[in-house]
Amino acid sequence: MTATLPPSVCHPRSETAFTGWMLDVVASTPSTNALAAHLPAWHAVRADTQSAGRGRTGRHWVSDTGGLWISAVLPCPGPREAWELLPLTAGWSLIAALSELGATDLRLRWPNDILCGPRKLAGLLVERHTADTAVVGIGLNVFNQPESAAAELKGATTRLADLVPLGSRNLNDIAGLVLHALAIAHGALAAGDFPRIAEDMNRNWQKARQVSLTLADAPRPVTGTFLGIDTAGHLRLRHTDGSVQTYDSRRVALLRELEN
Repeated sequence: MTATLPPSVCHPRSETAFTGWMLDVVASTPSTNALAAHLPAWHAVRADTQSAGRGRTGRHWVSDTGGLWISAVLPCPGPREAWELLPLTAGWSLIAALSELGATDLRLRWPNDILCGPRKLAGLLVERHTADTAVVGIGLNVFNQPESAAAELKGATTRLADLVPLGSRNLNDIAGLVLHALAIAHGALAAGDFPRIAEDMNRNWQKARQVSLTLADAPRPVTGTFLGIDTAGHLRLRHTDGSVQTYDSRRVALLRELEN
């Protein structure tokens, strides 16, 4: 396993086998997604800290000690477009896993942030480095203190340890739960179950939310009421004139929730 990591990571601190997965743990790295680019399918890497963790739009993700910073490689055979719904499906599956752990009031902020109420708990970043695999990076606040590392995050984040009693569970235990959730997401997508998943997501998005979309191809943001997604995973937005339009995630650079 260790031979598949780049030479700059000489000795992972440990490696652990989960059902169907092999996980390496390293002390620190700029980005677990960058490390995972060198790994085969069903392998993952976790770091105690990241120095250059990032979100979907390239924004810095605070990755302090005590959080789960993990990237996992999933096989994505066949047409590329068949796997474009992986970020939404992975988020859906991870919320289900955390809910089974006891977390409540979780929701997915389209397309890849997991929130508890208004506070951010986790984020996902899916990248394709090869034609037949995808790297799913997950940053999950668990025991860490992101507001101590970045004062501007005060009041904007939450962590798993504040939502559920974790008892003796450690980060590797949470990593196993996350990897199992990703395997479920992969299986559901491979089986063509996304229309059912979209229905489930939309049931949890029944509260009307006003949002602002920054688009890659428009000079000004557009605002409206978030109506969930269609069966292709596109965001549905009702404009002030009553018209409804769909937006592909590749077109939306940023979604910002407005005060209701």
